[in-house]
Amino acid sequence: MSAELKLAAFELAERAKVAARQLLRRDRRQLVLDAADVVEKRAAGILGANQVDLAHASDQPAAFIDRLRLDEKRLRAMAAAMREVAALPDPVGEVVESYARPNGLRVERVRAPLGVVLMIYESRPNVTAEAAALCLRSGNAALLRGGSEALQTNSAIAACFPEDAVQLVSPDRALLDELLQLHEQIDLCIPRGGPSLIRFVAERARVPVIKHYQGVCHLYVAADADLAMASRIAVNAKAQRPGVCNALECLLVDVGRAPEALPRLAAALRGAGVELRCDERALPLVAGGVPAMEDDFGREFLDLKLAVAVVDGIEGALRHIARYGSRHTESIVTRDAQLAQRFLNEVDASCVLWNASTRFNDGGELGLGAEIGISTSKLHAYGPMGLRELTCTRYVVRGDGQVRT
Repeated sequence: MSAELKLAAFELAERAKVAARQLLRRDRRQLVLDAADVVEKRAAGILGANQVDLAHASDQPAAFIDRLRLDEKRLRAMAAAMREVAALPDPVGEVVESYARPNGLRVERVRAPLGVVLMIYESRPNVTAEAAALCLRSGNAALLRGGSEALQTNSAIAACFPEDAVQLVSPDRALLDELLQLHEQIDLCIPRGGPSLIRFVAERARVPVIKHYQGVCHLYVAADADLAMASRIAVNAKAQRPGVCNALECLLVDVGRAPEALPRLAAALRGAGVELRCDERALPLVAGGVPAMEDDFGREFLDLKLAVAVVDGIEGALRHIARYGSRHTESIVTRDAQLAQRFLNEVDASCVLWNASTRFNDGGELGLGAEIGISTSKLHAYGPMGLRELTCTRYVVRGDGQVRT
């Protein structure tokens, strides 16, 4: 069986490698537009496949079901995101830098595709469409390995794209293990998922890996914060879609404002159905709060649950985030521009925000059209990965006979 898996993995990757070269000669914008049209034409079949997956997952938590579910509105949004990607400027061939050397050589640094991208993800079938569109538009072939819980939906979506350039990989961990060894065929692996998946990929991969790790996102409400604004932001960040990686997981409130702020914030959050797990200083100020366990801090709930802590000013907030954050998304609510700038400068996260919801750390919301993931690694991308992040730069040198002396 091992020999068969090795061969299957090699053939998948080789087909993708050939397809990646061919993409450089094709109208990649039109390929993405055509795929968006096919997604809409096959909407009934895709939604039917999704119902099969949902039936098999009926015993899963509500947040899991929400990530898995497609409906007509989400399907239209998926096709719209694909068209947004198609409309973006083509990064391939973009001249990033140009200069002349004293010997007359003309040097350019130019964007080029990465080649073959192996994408590993769980639950959310819209990732199949967006990842495929981003890879095609940027000249990369995609090997998409979704979770078994979305297999029928992912298969129906992947079939809307050109064969070989976009291939759905069976959710077989042994096959994935073989693919992770193919460093001569696969140029980049992007895992999106829980700690066990990220750990498995990081430990086994011989190909370069950019991690899309868990989103333990914080909102710090400073002593001078506008509490009406803070309440709106907190509710949106936590309750709009609690099962996604940029949802709020921990609320930090300045000790100087906590007696006034926490009852108001808690009322707004509880009104949105959020369970509040409070540290010992927050608990007396939060009606209906429950005592937090130590592991509630640094935890990605992906549910209508929120850790709450009182902190000693900006120093306390920065210490808490440094200890418990996952370098995903962090936000501050304050009127003080100097305080905000310190937070923006010193917090280590792929996206930091001032007076805005953590939900804005998203490729579409930040103008990238869509994203293949939110990198919590720092090489070579940090934050949402759009078209440009799916390219590298190389040097193109033009001369007229120069030789090195």
